[in-house]
Amino acid sequence: MPYRGRFAPSPTGALHFGSLVAAVGSWLRARSRNGAWIIRVEDLDPPREVAGAAQRQLATLAAFGLVSDEAVVWQHERQDAYAAALRRLVDAGDAFACWCSRSDLQASAGLHRSPCIAAPSADRAPAWRLRVPDVVVGFDDVLLGRCEQPLAAEVGDFVVRRVEGYYAYQLAVVVDDAAQGISEVVRGADLLDSTPRQILLQQRLGFATPAYLHLPLALDAAGRKLSKQDSALPIDAADPLPALRAALDFLGLPAARLGPAGTPAALLAAAIEVFDVNAIPRSAAIVQMRHGRS
Repeated sequence: MPYRGRFAPSPTGALHFGSLVAAVGSWLRARSRNGAWIIRVEDLDPPREVAGAAQRQLATLAAFGLVSDEAVVWQHERQDAYAAALRRLVDAGDAFACWCSRSDLQASAGLHRSPCIAAPSADRAPAWRLRVPDVVVGFDDVLLGRCEQPLAAEVGDFVVRRVEGYYAYQLAVVVDDAAQGISEVVRGADLLDSTPRQILLQQRLGFATPAYLHLPLALDAAGRKLSKQDSALPIDAADPLPALRAALDFLGLPAARLGPAGTPAALLAAAIEVFDVNAIPRSAAIVQMRHGRS
C-alpha cells in the first residue's frame, strides 16, 4: 500500500513552532517512505477562525519548503461527506440526538452515558453523539508503543455534530483520512487522547485504521504547550532557516548531522538522507529560540 501522510492545520491563527514541528515531522516521515504528503485545512469551526489565516499558513509552509503533493483539501467543502457519515451512524443505531446540557452532565464528571438525562425539546437543536460501549480501545503508536483507553469510563458518548450544526473534529478527521487514503497519521502528542475515539468511529463506519505516530510536544519556558496565541516562539517566513533547523533538531536531527544549507529545500534534502524515526524523542521538551531574524 503506497504511503500517504498529511498535515492538517486549523486556521485559528499563525503557524507557531509546535505547528512547524508537526508539519516537518509528517513531511519527513512521508518522504522517508517515498510517499505523498498532503495538506488539509481543518476549517470546521467558523467562530474560531481568523480571517486570512489559512492562506497565510499555506504561504508560510511554502516558504519552509513544505508544499502539498496534491490539491489542498478544505473541510468546509466536505459537509455532504460528513452528513452522509452521520446518517450511516444514526441508521445503524450508533449515533443519537442529545439535548443534555453541561449542567445535566455535572453528576457524571461531564461525561455522557446513555440514556440521555434531558428530554427532547422542540425549542432547540440537539447535539449528535456516538454511542460508546464499555470497551478498551488500543493501538500501537509507531513512536510511543502500546496505548489504550477505556472509552466509556474516560470519554463517554462523545459529540459528532455540535448543537450549532458544526460537525465535530472527531468525525470529520475520520471521514477525510479515509477518503484521502491516509496510511499513517503523524501529528502532535496533544491529539493522542483523540485517537481511540477516531478508531472507534473508523470501526463503526467500516473504514480501515491507519498507523499512528504522535510527535513530542514543544513547550514554552514555563512548560506549557505552545499555542497559536503564544507569541514567544514565532516562525518567520521571511527567514525560515533558523526555525527549520530548530524544528529538525527537536526531531532528533541536530545541525552537526545536516551540514551547511543555504535554502529550506537543501536543508530538507539533507534531513531526508539521515532521518531516523527512532531518533525522535518520546517526551515533550522546552524550546528556546531568538525573536525575529537570526
